[in-house]
Amino acid sequence: MDIKPARKYRGNKLSASAEFAIHLIVGAFAIACIVPFIFIIVIAFSSAESLRTIGYSFFPAEVTITSFRAAFDMGDTLVRSFFVSVFVTVVGTFLSLLITILYSYGLYRKDYKLRHFFAFFVFFTMVFGGGLVPTVIVIRNLLNLGNSFGALIVPSLFLPFHVIIMRTFFVTSVPTSLIESAHIDGSGEFRTLFSIVIPLAKPGIATVGLLTAIGFWNDWQLALLFIRDRRLFPLQYLLMEMQQNTEFLRRNLTMIGSASGINLADLPGEGLRMALAVIIVLPIACAYPFFQRFIISGLTVGAIKE
Repeated sequence: MDIKPARKYRGNKLSASAEFAIHLIVGAFAIACIVPFIFIIVIAFSSAESLRTIGYSFFPAEVTITSFRAAFDMGDTLVRSFFVSVFVTVVGTFLSLLITILYSYGLYRKDYKLRHFFAFFVFFTMVFGGGLVPTVIVIRNLLNLGNSFGALIVPSLFLPFHVIIMRTFFVTSVPTSLIESAHIDGSGEFRTLFSIVIPLAKPGIATVGLLTAIGFWNDWQLALLFIRDRRLFPLQYLLMEMQQNTEFLRRNLTMIGSASGINLADLPGEGLRMALAVIIVLPIACAYPFFQRFIISGLTVGAIKE
């Protein structure tokens, strides 16, 4: 009697065709994410005449830097706004991470008696917000932070969703037995947190830090609500204001064009919008590779059991 050889056990390994299909889908998704940004760069370097003639295209009829020149013509104002955005992003991210880590560590510790109360506090504030009017009253009247860096930083320091993410990373990456061993050896709470817990939770800290930095960098609503001094305008609000002014001139050119000598062709429209998008996205895109290895390692958290 012929005995068939036992089929080799493959475990969770996929077949070659399935792996190829998955790679194809992931590659197509990656291209779908990259192509729009490349398209934005191409439009930013396209002339207004090219956009009117052939519309949006990867191969413009005329390449020009008029849109970027219009943005950089602000000179010192643009540099000052860039410094404000960088300062707010760096300081705000550091303070927000510090508050998030300290709060999340309290929720992570099962021997902390008030952790259920503070967990409910986080959940309640995430579901129910005070609204715009109370926020303006607290920031401007109660805290007196109008026209200051504090108005751009303080309202975004504590984000409940980030606290939940950080607490989850603590639970999945820091064994409680390690905390108990540190206490037996005489380690205090702050030493345990900064010497043991934080090094083990670097992927979570990097992930939350990147999300926080993106939030501070892209924010312009706080400047709209609380800032009146142009020297404190962040980059995003300044560029948005410039775009709105350009759109206003384009809409009213028929009435003021002859008196002011402004030509419609001299006002970049879509090209300026795309140039501003490139200026805003480029710094974050350059910073992302520094966080990438931590984020990738964070995706595997929980794969190894204690």
